[in-house]
Amino acid sequence: MDHMKKTKPHILLTNDDGIRSPGLWAAASELSKIGYVTVAAPREQSSGMGRSLPSTSDGTIRKEQVQVNGQEWAVYAVGGSPAQSVLHGVLEIIPHKPDLIVSGINYGENVGLGITISGTVGAAMEGAAMGILSLAVSLQTETQYHLSHSEDIDFTVAGYFTAYFARLILDKKFSAGVDLIKVEVPSHATLETEWQTTRLSHLRYYEPVPAKRDSWEEPGVITYKESATLEEEAEDTDVYVLRKKKMVAVTPLNLDMTARVTLRDFEKFLRG
Repeated sequence: MDHMKKTKPHILLTNDDGIRSPGLWAAASELSKIGYVTVAAPREQSSGMGRSLPSTSDGTIRKEQVQVNGQEWAVYAVGGSPAQSVLHGVLEIIPHKPDLIVSGINYGENVGLGITISGTVGAAMEGAAMGILSLAVSLQTETQYHLSHSEDIDFTVAGYFTAYFARLILDKKFSAGVDLIKVEVPSHATLETEWQTTRLSHLRYYEPVPAKRDSWEEPGVITYKESATLEEEAEDTDVYVLRKKKMVAVTPLNLDMTARVTLRDFEKFLRG
């Protein structure tokens, strides 16, 4: 392993759909062409966990064998969230700091105001907070596939773009003010589809839907549906580029969520 570390970058790969997700393995297959890949991912479906570190997680790490493109992979199934999988990967599984953390490929786009809900983005945020180059990748799908491991979804092109941006990041690192990069791949993208840098939309892309039940005593889960207000989108947002231009949307993100205001003016506003 030490020899491989010197000759190839070491990539820690995770996701939020769980260790058995075809999206994860599409990324693993492509990333293995450019570096040494260690897979540490939640043993359970963990969508919507954001960057959470649940106290209820058991933290178990089970080494498993998985077949990928005819090759046998040793992988690590973690009893925890995507962000916890990153922590276990960096602190326990990999003997040295990885060169890059990749989270994905997710079933379903992660855009707009919902990105802090996303376990895919949350895992990359956790990696970024540890000072490691981090990349989150999602593939646009219909909502019915979001919690699935459906073979109906073809991750081939998204896998290509995962490796494409991993190479770019490893080569160029990040410019000042960028902590991680989020990539959204359109559902019908090809290898020739172009990409564009974007900012986050201010749209709540997925609208919450109340539970359907007769009594609060009954179990009831708040679900979601896609927003129907795409017409109001500015042309430089992740939503517009993904949905209207049908291009790969690449969004540089910063963990500093301080509002972009002049603090002195805002203090005057509060005191006035």
